[in-house]
Amino acid sequence: MVAVATTPAFGINAVLGSGGAAGLFGIVFAPLVSRALPLFPPIVTGSIISVIGISLMPVAINWSAGGQPRIRDAATGQFIDNPAYGSLEYLAIAGIVLLIVLAITRYGRGFMSNVAVLLGMAVGFAISIAMGKVSFDGLADMPWISLVTPLHFGMPIFDLVSIATMCLVMVVVMVESLGMFLALGELTGRQLTREDLTRGLRTDGLGTLIGGIFNTFPYTSFSQNVGLVGVTGGKSRWGCVVGGAILMAFGLFPKMALIIASVPQYVLGGAGLVMFGMVAATGIKILLSADLRTNRFNLYIVALSVGAGMIPMVAPKFFQQMPHALEPLLHSGILLAAITAVGLNLFLNGTRRNAGTDDLIQPSHAH
Repeated sequence: MVAVATTPAFGINAVLGSGGAAGLFGIVFAPLVSRALPLFPPIVTGSIISVIGISLMPVAINWSAGGQPRIRDAATGQFIDNPAYGSLEYLAIAGIVLLIVLAITRYGRGFMSNVAVLLGMAVGFAISIAMGKVSFDGLADMPWISLVTPLHFGMPIFDLVSIATMCLVMVVVMVESLGMFLALGELTGRQLTREDLTRGLRTDGLGTLIGGIFNTFPYTSFSQNVGLVGVTGGKSRWGCVVGGAILMAFGLFPKMALIIASVPQYVLGGAGLVMFGMVAATGIKILLSADLRTNRFNLYIVALSVGAGMIPMVAPKFFQQMPHALEPLLHSGILLAAITAVGLNLFLNGTRRNAGTDDLIQPSHAH
């Protein structure tokens, strides 16, 4: 998107146009991607979901320390060490948020237990305000109400190369989303069908298409939210509906949005450690249902797929000599883990030895 936006003849309108086209591509090809469900028995699904959780942990850890260890200097434009990274105040507040979440989860009941993460962040935010760590600069200048108008920057530009690139990225996104949907099904105790996956993937595509119309970038399923389901135990789809309504309110009322955006990252970090770890724990739980005792091939699948998934996280320049066009594929740890796990399962176990496949795949008439 940055490459497209910085091309003089294209700009932001080409980004929005290619994003909208990629969303339409996702809607059309969602049934084809969902047909890959038989390739995702528990040994494959568990490996992928474990990698999702592991890849998210550095995000929570950096949040807890106050952001990124290296930041761009405003004067020189060069990256320098972040002097505030790892501040004891940041770590202390993140730790308080974590302890509050655990305490409410342990001793809370009903609704209180379900909103443990929210209450923990609220306390951390209040402490940060009391310590003078939160700035509300610009709040007075924000309008009370602001309407989002479609095609604000003008008509989208549809460039074939840009569209093809974004569609390739959309394929990556759909494979990642497939793993997230399977994780969500495991957390909610629902056995997914191909139709379920098709609807989920089409929702990603529809959101991306609408995003292009309303001047924003592609939407995707967010694996962090899968962890939130595991922590809160909230399994109702109406939680997503209410969340969507709240986000629409943020878009309509800028003052509210600025206040929420002022929540420091280290407050989010304390909650993130729980949520993201829950995703990895879910992957491990699925792996326990696979045959790891008598089928030694499955151990190879877990070992190599998790290792492949960690490459972009621990060695970002590992593939720097590869063609630039492959970056969307090689920089996604989730996709690398999925390709490795599916390929090794087919090679080592074959199509007739996908132990546990029936645990995750139900025929279309299961409804």
